[in-house]
Amino acid sequence: MKRYDLMHGVNTRGTFLVSKVCIPHLKKSSVAHILNISPPLLMEPRWFKNHVAYTMAKYGMSMCVLGMAAELKADNIHVNALWPKTAIATAAMEMLGGKDITRNCRKPDIMADAAYEVITGKSTGNFLIDERVLREKGVTNFDQYAVDPTQQLTPDFFLPEEELKSFPNYEEFAVLYANEKPAESGPADAVFNKIKATLNEELVSKTKGVYAFQITGPLNEIWFVDMKNGTGAVGKGDPPAGKADVIFTMDLDCFMKLFDGSLKPTSAFMSGKLKLKGDMGLAMKLEKLMSKMKSHL
Repeated sequence: MKRYDLMHGVNTRGTFLVSKVCIPHLKKSSVAHILNISPPLLMEPRWFKNHVAYTMAKYGMSMCVLGMAAELKADNIHVNALWPKTAIATAAMEMLGGKDITRNCRKPDIMADAAYEVITGKSTGNFLIDERVLREKGVTNFDQYAVDPTQQLTPDFFLPEEELKSFPNYEEFAVLYANEKPAESGPADAVFNKIKATLNEELVSKTKGVYAFQITGPLNEIWFVDMKNGTGAVGKGDPPAGKADVIFTMDLDCFMKLFDGSLKPTSAFMSGKLKLKGDMGLAMKLEKLMSKMKSHL
């Protein structure tokens, strides 16, 4: 809790306190600005699930922008938030991943240039992205901001979907940044939750495939199991990358029997209970790995 309190003390409380102390002086200025380095307020599980406390602390800063922009508008005080589209090469980044990690980052200069454009303007109450600010001002050469222009850039956290999709390597991190909807109670949900708990780097490295399960009948659901990226992922709906290597179609009864071991995939396929579309080799890999999974399922 000391770390939690420090994080919120610096970010949310610090932002509120500094603003409070400065407001009387800003009211005397004809060009008053408050600029917070904080993200757009996107209430999406993807940005909370891996770092709840940090997200709360940064969003607290953004909520200051939302409230103060409206509160101080009559006093001609402009309040905005600015956030980087990509990871920025800072001492914090080097501390987390060493100097090599900064090769996929931009220099702090891009945030400085974007901040200058914001505080010399007259807008207020906006959640701005550095690259978008500069593009609107006519900047077209963004290689100048890259630490290594030959490397693909890493996106920052808390970005809107349209910003994420603009990265050429979006599919590489789509699963990592996918929204996870709370699973509804049901037999299929229980199986997929257990599969999710079973996934690890070893299984993923031996499979390298993305599977979709179309469960027909009254349930009529689609689930995906990503065994290609990172440590794997499981979720309801189409795969985040938009394409599965193998698609299985079956009813709920067949699905449950496959995963409790009472029905073999080959028998289900030959009898027509299971339909398969895609890479047969990857489908056979999954069958071999199911025996390892069943001890946990």
